[in-house]
Amino acid sequence: MTLWRVRRSGMLMALLCGASGCETIQPTAPGPDPDTPAVLVGAGDIAVCGSDADEATALLLDTIAGTVFTTGDNAYEDGTAQEFTDCYHPTWGRHRSRTSPSPGNHDYHTAGASGYYDYFGASAGDPAQGYYSFDLGAWHIVAINSNIDLSASSPQLQWLAADLAANPTVCAAVYWHHPRFSSGMHGNDAGMQALWQVLYDAGVDLVVNGHDHDYERFGPQTPTGALDTQRGVREFVVGTGGRSLRNFATVAANSEVRNSDTHGVLKLSLYASRYEWEFVPVAGQTFRDSGSTNCHQ
Repeated sequence: MTLWRVRRSGMLMALLCGASGCETIQPTAPGPDPDTPAVLVGAGDIAVCGSDADEATALLLDTIAGTVFTTGDNAYEDGTAQEFTDCYHPTWGRHRSRTSPSPGNHDYHTAGASGYYDYFGASAGDPAQGYYSFDLGAWHIVAINSNIDLSASSPQLQWLAADLAANPTVCAAVYWHHPRFSSGMHGNDAGMQALWQVLYDAGVDLVVNGHDHDYERFGPQTPTGALDTQRGVREFVVGTGGRSLRNFATVAANSEVRNSDTHGVLKLSLYASRYEWEFVPVAGQTFRDSGSTNCHQ
């Protein structure tokens, strides 16, 4: 199936097309006041016992209202129940009631990521899946599980295409652990290309990832990494939640901003037809990155 977004008589519509033809998906109701943004804030690669960095980023969350996201590797080294209790809970855990998490590969060092799913409960989705979606203000938000099958025919991508079709908001964002594009140690991950294709076809505006322990912002791109200022998806890598940071390797195409020596969180202010981003550093650090752009129209 392929998802297309079109405008008819000034209204955003979605068409879900398959072998038997196309089905029109009715748009959602108008969002809230466009001058009052919803806030999505967070990072990945977070909690380490014996480190002060995760407490420093948790202190930032104390001052920023909104929904907290995580882009995986929530509790090091192995995502055990004990590590969630001893390492994650005393820091980011005080924001658990407003957190919509996603899992990372370290969370899956424990069989079935049971420590992760037991700790977050229903907020993490079905433990057999680990992916889910929700609305935040005028936006549709999706949390993906990049630790399970993401091939073009996978149940997760079939669900994703149907979910985006059923929720044709003007603006949409998706987050998960492993980045498609990265200048960090892990580099570009071709295994995420089929996922990106679904997002690109659906007109998704931005993605946020972790995995590489740094901060990076990319220009809008196609799933193969070509710059596309009209329909491209903008990616942020925010593996700055608390784990030790790492230097960059080879600079990837369309990388606009990079930093590898500052822990912090990414704050996204989500308006009805645009968004603003701000990387907020921990106390004592000065690196910042901010900007704004319109959603795909």
